[in-house]
Amino acid sequence: MDLFERLSAAGHRIAVQQVATTGKRSAQLELIERLEAARAPRSLMRPATPLAEVAGRSNPDLTIDLTGRSAHGHAPVLTVDFDGQRQLAAGLAAMLAGGMRPRLTARLNGVAVAEALPMLGDRVWLSRAASELLASTVTLIEMCVTRFAAGRLLPMATPTPPAPQRHGQDLIWRYLPHLLAGLGRRALGRLISSRPFYWRTAHRLIEGPGIADTGDISGPPFIELIDDGKRFYADPFVFEWQDRLYLFVEEYPYALGRGIISVAECRPDGSMETPRPVLEAAHHLSYPQVFAHDGEVYMIPESSGGNELVLYRAEHFPHAWVREAVVVQGKKLNDMTLLIRDDRFWLFGTEQRGGGSASDTMVVYAAKALAGPWSPHPMNPILIDRRAARPGGPFIVTPDGRTLLPLQDGTEVYGGGLGIAELTVLSDDDVQFGPVQPVLPGEAWARKGIHTLSRSGRLEVVDSCG
Repeated sequence: MDLFERLSAAGHRIAVQQVATTGKRSAQLELIERLEAARAPRSLMRPATPLAEVAGRSNPDLTIDLTGRSAHGHAPVLTVDFDGQRQLAAGLAAMLAGGMRPRLTARLNGVAVAEALPMLGDRVWLSRAASELLASTVTLIEMCVTRFAAGRLLPMATPTPPAPQRHGQDLIWRYLPHLLAGLGRRALGRLISSRPFYWRTAHRLIEGPGIADTGDISGPPFIELIDDGKRFYADPFVFEWQDRLYLFVEEYPYALGRGIISVAECRPDGSMETPRPVLEAAHHLSYPQVFAHDGEVYMIPESSGGNELVLYRAEHFPHAWVREAVVVQGKKLNDMTLLIRDDRFWLFGTEQRGGGSASDTMVVYAAKALAGPWSPHPMNPILIDRRAARPGGPFIVTPDGRTLLPLQDGTEVYGGGLGIAELTVLSDDDVQFGPVQPVLPGEAWARKGIHTLSRSGRLEVVDSCG
C-alpha cells in the first residue's frame, strides 16, 4: 500500500495485478512472527491485505515484480533481491549469516541497477529488523522508478551477478542463537551502565591540520565537556562570531526527556563554560547548525519530532532566537546540513520514510533564498546507505576548493563511526559523492567512534556514544 501511494503521489499511473505464486509462505517465517508478535505487531514482515486489482494500459513502461518469481513481459521488469535472495525468508537467513549487514539489490531484467544498504535500528528482534528492511525496499523501488522515468536507471558500475537461490530452511536455526545472544548483550548492558543512553562531547584547541586533514583522531588530546550526570551533551557545532568562539550542543536532560539547544563560550585558554540553554521546543531539538549570512546569525536545528524543519534567527546572539521561517513542513528530516554555493542554498540530510530508518536515506533540498521556498531535488532519495547518508557535521571547504561532508557510519550501531566524503557533482539534475574515507581511531580521543565533527579556527569538537 505504501509503495502504491508513493508512486501515485509522484504522478505515476499504476496498475495492480494479483498473480498466483508457487509454494506456501515460509513456515519458519510464520513461526518467528508468532514468537515476536508482541514485540512488532505492525511489522511489515506480517502478511499485508492484498491490494485490489487496478486496470492499466496493455503496454506498461515498467513492470514491478513483487512476487520473487522474476516475471517476464514486454516491459522491463524491476525486481529486488534480499542479500542476493529473491524470497524474504532466504534473504533474512542470509542477512543473519552475514552479521546483520543487509544489502538490497534492484535489478532491471536481471541486471543490477541500484542497491541499498539499510540501517537496522533493532538488531535483536528479527520482526523489527525485517520491517526496516522492507521499508527500505519500498524506498529503493521508489528511487528506481524516479530514475527510470528520467531515463537514468543505468547498470551499476560494478556488476553484481545474481546469487544462487536458497529456500531459507536454515532461518530458524540462525535466528534462535542470534536472538539469545542479542538479549544477553542487552541484559549485560543494562547491568553495567548507570545511564539509559549517554553521549560525550569533547573539544580541543589546535594549530594546523585537524581530523578532516589527517583522517584520524591524532594530535593533541580532546578535553571532555563534563556534565552533572543528569544530562548529556551531543551534536557539537563550533561557531566563531566577532572573534569569539562558541560551542552549540544538544543538551538532553533526562528528567525532561527531550533535547534542547545550549551554548558555551570557549575561553582563550581553551577551557569551556558550562552550556546554558538557548532554545527549546515542545519536541526534541538537536544538531544545532549555526551560521552567518548577510550580517545575521541563523540556526537550523533538527526538529524531526515536530515534522518540520525551521530556520531560526538570533535576535540577541547567542541567547535569544526567533523563528524566521519553516523551511520544510510535514517531513521527518534529520541532521539537514547547509551548503551555500553560487548564490544557491542547499540542504543535505536524511528522511525517515514510512517505517524505515531515520539514518540511511539521503535527501537534498534547494532554494534561491534562505527563507525559501525550498524544493526537493528531483532525484530524491539520492541514496540509501547506512555508511554515507546522514551528515555528521557541517560541510568543509578545503584550501584547494574541494567540498567535504562528514557522514555517519551506522553499520554496527547508530553513532558507531564517522567518515568523510567529497561532494563531486551538485546540480539540479544530479548529486554525487566520492567514496567515504573512514575517520580512523587515535590517541587524542580514546572512544569507539565519533558521531559529529566540527571546527572553526583553532577549536575542534567531536562527540561519541557512551
